[in-house]
Amino acid sequence: MSIVTRFAPSPTGFLHIGGARTALFNWLLARHEGGSFRLRIEDTDRQRSTKEAIDAIIEGMQWLGLDWNDEIVYQFARAARHAEVAQALLAKGHAYLCYASPEELEDMREQQRAAGKPIRYDGRWRDRPATDAKPNVPPVIRIKAPQSGETIVRDKVQGDVVFSNDVLDDFILLRSDGTPTYMLSVVVDDHDMGVTHVVRGDDHLTNAARQLQIIEAMGWSVPVYAHLPLLHGADGAKLSKRHGALGIHEYKNLGYLPEAMRNYLLRLGWSHGDDEIISTSQAIEWFNLESIGRSPSRVDFKKLDNLNGHYMREASDESLTSALLPLLEQRGVKVDVDVRAKLVQAMPGLKERAKTLVELADGVYFLTAHRPLQLDDKAKKLLTPEARAILRQLKDAFSGASWDAQSLDAAARGFAEQNGLKLGAIAQPLRAAVTGRSTSPGIFDVLAVLGPAESLARIGDQI
Repeated sequence: MSIVTRFAPSPTGFLHIGGARTALFNWLLARHEGGSFRLRIEDTDRQRSTKEAIDAIIEGMQWLGLDWNDEIVYQFARAARHAEVAQALLAKGHAYLCYASPEELEDMREQQRAAGKPIRYDGRWRDRPATDAKPNVPPVIRIKAPQSGETIVRDKVQGDVVFSNDVLDDFILLRSDGTPTYMLSVVVDDHDMGVTHVVRGDDHLTNAARQLQIIEAMGWSVPVYAHLPLLHGADGAKLSKRHGALGIHEYKNLGYLPEAMRNYLLRLGWSHGDDEIISTSQAIEWFNLESIGRSPSRVDFKKLDNLNGHYMREASDESLTSALLPLLEQRGVKVDVDVRAKLVQAMPGLKERAKTLVELADGVYFLTAHRPLQLDDKAKKLLTPEARAILRQLKDAFSGASWDAQSLDAAARGFAEQNGLKLGAIAQPLRAAVTGRSTSPGIFDVLAVLGPAESLARIGDQI
């Protein structure tokens, strides 16, 4: 039987890095096994679910390259089916009507607090007839959970996790207004979608114990469970916004490549020997649940930067230029055919110095800027009166040179030797004049890309 995995986010917020890792692991497992990966939007919380969050989740999945099979399932649209299963459990004797009023339940909780007991429903309507109910109290449907023994979640990551049934109360399946609860909806949807493997965060472990009771009561197949340890910040605390935890779409805006992000997310709790650089094709070939660690992983954004730098250097100059163009357009930079060609030509030197597309966009200033250049503070300091005098003579030396990096380098070295100067005394002010910055790719490569007319004109602007 082909396996089916699913990613089931709630659209009450954006797709965060932990959710993206869960989605990736489910996608990899399905692709490794030649199975199906499904996407379900759990939008039953109508007050907090938003279209913006749904759009951001889908956009984040698409950017990461995590394609799903079949149509997206929207949980709220299946409420009638969920209610149908609650009624079936009631008919089978595995559930019952509870007529406890909100005031009655609050009084029960107050007594439990006062006695120092756990707050849980005490089963008061488990065996009572409806004739005992007060008038005008609409009932809820509760599961008739086992009161003794144990429920065991057999988990591929956590091992066998044992829950004593006396701490699992008769939770609600269907609310008094007829709407299903999350606990019921998840189980029904997983069953109807044919989900064979449930891979999710370990904050759902207790939910698994409760959901098993529904599955067993309905006589359905139990999925394979794999509960992932949650992510932590560098300080060891649970990952939160203060650690820089962002929506996954924001990593795109920060200039990260999707292939680098997939590699980074994969290494948050999964390993293959000592390999750090793992391509997506390798990940699909190697992925398994047994290699998921049981300890929380710490998010380290320096590792992400380093990985992204690696993937940028490995990318073709054409593809990296294409990835860069939207960012330049956001900055109001118009890239015509001529500028694009120059970007591709300069990319080998540019990508060696950048770890993100944002840094790359900063680094291409010299190619997209219009004369006269706006010099940064460090560049201004390099252009002393003595430096400008050197540039005046150097411009003449360049005028007769062949306009390629090797010839320009030779001309500059010859000029330096004739005038008793170190090459740095020439290259640094030259870089400032031509790029407006104190750092850039190799200056002679820059000159070659800009061409003689533009290069000499920029030098002329500064002398």
